[in-house]
Amino acid sequence: MQRNQNYFVQELIDWFSKAKRDLPWRQTRDPYKIWLSEIILQQTRVEQGLPYYERFIDHHPDVHSLADSNEKDVLKLWEGLGYYSRARNLHATAKFISKELNGTFPNNYQNLLQLKGIGPYTAAAIASIAFKESTPVVDGNVYRFASRYFGVFDDITQSATRKTFESLLRDIIPSDRPDDFNQAMMEFGATVCTPSPNCDQCHFTQSCFAYQQKAQNQLPVKTKKVKVSEEHLNYLIFEHSGKYLLHSRTEGIWKGLYQFYLIRSKEEQKELLNKYDGKVTMESEIIKHILTHRRLWVKFVTIEIHEAKSFKNLSKELGLHPFSLEEMLNLPRPKVIVNYLQQAVN
Repeated sequence: MQRNQNYFVQELIDWFSKAKRDLPWRQTRDPYKIWLSEIILQQTRVEQGLPYYERFIDHHPDVHSLADSNEKDVLKLWEGLGYYSRARNLHATAKFISKELNGTFPNNYQNLLQLKGIGPYTAAAIASIAFKESTPVVDGNVYRFASRYFGVFDDITQSATRKTFESLLRDIIPSDRPDDFNQAMMEFGATVCTPSPNCDQCHFTQSCFAYQQKAQNQLPVKTKKVKVSEEHLNYLIFEHSGKYLLHSRTEGIWKGLYQFYLIRSKEEQKELLNKYDGKVTMESEIIKHILTHRRLWVKFVTIEIHEAKSFKNLSKELGLHPFSLEEMLNLPRPKVIVNYLQQAVN
C-alpha cells in the first residue's frame, strides 16, 4: 500500500510539472500574491479570476498598497466577481497585516487561520505554497479527485468530512514538496477529474477506485441541495441634466456597492412621478440574473425629473446622491447594474 501511495504521489507531481497551466501566482512564493490569488479564486474559475488578479497587482503590488487604498476603490476592482464580502475581508486583512504585523504574513497554517476571510483551505494553500508547510488543501476539486481515486463515500456537505480528507491526504503529502502536491491535486481536479471526468486522459485509471468500479457519477457524495430563492427588483433611474441618483448599500451581499433607488411596488413609482413631476423615458425588459442561491428578476425604469429643485428634493428625501454618467460608471456596482448600463450606454 505504501509503495502504491508513493507511486501515486510521484506520478501526480510529475504530471503537474508537465501539464500545469502557466499562471502568475505559480511563479512566486510571495504570500501576498498567493493569498490574493486564493481569495479571488474562491467560487471563481481561473479564466474569470486571472484578469482580476492582474488588475489588483497592477494597482496594489504589495500588501501596504492594498491597505492604504479605500474600500470603494477595492470594491471597484472587485466589481463583477460576486461574493463581495471577500473583497471587504481582503481589505480588512491587508490593513491588519500592514499596520499590526508590519507587512509580514504569518508563516504557518494555525496563525494564518486567525486572519479575517481566511479559512482552512486558504490557510493551507498559503502555508504550503509560500512556506512549504506540509498541510493538505481540501477544496471542491480535491474532494472530487480524492473521493473518486480513494473511494471515499463520506458526504462532502457535512463539515466533519473535511477532517476525513485532511487525514487521508496528510498521510501522503510529501514533506519536501507539499506545494507541488497540493497544487497538483487541485489542478488535476480542475482539468482532468472534472464533474464529467476525462478518464481517457487520466494517468490513474488502473488504481482509481471510481474508474474500476464505474462509480465516477456517484462520487463525490453530495446530498445537501441548495435552495434557490426568487426575488423581483425594480430600479428607478432618476435623471436630470446629465446627473443620476444612486446610493451606497449599507447591508446585504452588495454592501458598499452603488445602486439606483429600489421600489417594491408600482404604486410607489406613481407617487414619486406625481410628487416630483417625473416622466418615464425608458423601461427595460425584465432581466434574469443568477446568483448562487438566488434567481433575480430585474427591471430598470429611467425617469426624467424636469425641475432642478424637484431633483434636489427627491435626492434628499430618498437619501440618494447625484453623479454624472462618467462618475457613475466609475462607482463599484452590482454586476446586474454594470451589465445593464453597458448595454444602455452603448
